[in-house]
Amino acid sequence: MKRDLLAKSLAQMGTKTPEAPRAEPEASAPESVPRSLKSMSDVLSQVSAQSAQDVDVAEIADSDIADRFDITDGLDDLIESIRTSGQQLPALLRYRRGAGPRYEVVYGRRRIAACRALGIKVKAYIKEMDQREALVSQALENSARLERSFIEQAVFAVKLEEQGFSRVEIGEVLAVDKGTLSKLIGVARDVPDTVVYRIGAAHDAGRRPWLELRRLVKLDSAPRAIEIEELIPATGTPAEKLTQLIKALQRIELRGTVPPPTPAPAPTRKGSGAPVLAKARGKKLTIEVAAADEQGFISFVEENLDRLYADWKKRGQ
Repeated sequence: MKRDLLAKSLAQMGTKTPEAPRAEPEASAPESVPRSLKSMSDVLSQVSAQSAQDVDVAEIADSDIADRFDITDGLDDLIESIRTSGQQLPALLRYRRGAGPRYEVVYGRRRIAACRALGIKVKAYIKEMDQREALVSQALENSARLERSFIEQAVFAVKLEEQGFSRVEIGEVLAVDKGTLSKLIGVARDVPDTVVYRIGAAHDAGRRPWLELRRLVKLDSAPRAIEIEELIPATGTPAEKLTQLIKALQRIELRGTVPPPTPAPAPTRKGSGAPVLAKARGKKLTIEVAAADEQGFISFVEENLDRLYADWKKRGQ
């Protein structure tokens, strides 16, 4: 069933010519899209024609681009399932060059980890694939199983873009529309990586909390990345950590946009024996005389200000 689902997805990708959105700069080179995606139809045919092999897990290197944050999440259940019923779904490997392990995982990292924990070989298909073919296959297989959270999908989308994939291609392999892809990439690029990985995959959180976090970290009043990290709780699920961080940043936003209350001015006092007014506000004192012939009092205060201050200091001792 699963193999048929992946086959159908890849076959559709190989026969469909994506329509490039008018606003996307990638539309100027549409020929790169069908070439890349149609190649996956050939890959599928070759993989489906062979039998899975038993491969020593020591001969398998991890992929340079992972589309899951934590492969240990739920791994105990998978280990028990394979222990009881065997490995039902093969992984997909590709040949690698250079020293070290002979193969590199394309998809099935959790299956490989479970077999490694059990001390057994992993069942896997092996195919000669380039980096682009491997990434497309990895994206399609995991999208079909709906295992990635929003933020995992977002980070993976950015990694695909950094590998030279156009946004048209990324949207196709991740099965998302142009608007959703823009949100995914925007979140992954604007929210610091250290913050993302400290929170975790947050499978229980949809896109709205991450979009709100993106908005908050882009504010002028937002703390620096290292300070945002310190606001993330040390305990709780990733979804709970995300919620608490958003609340903390929203409080900072309120403090940054609402001006502090202005202290009420001190009551007006009349000077003794002369029409003089004094107004104090914070660290500022204003003296005003009502008549022009009283302006000499202001000069008197200026000339004797040091003595007045000294007298006041003596009273405080």
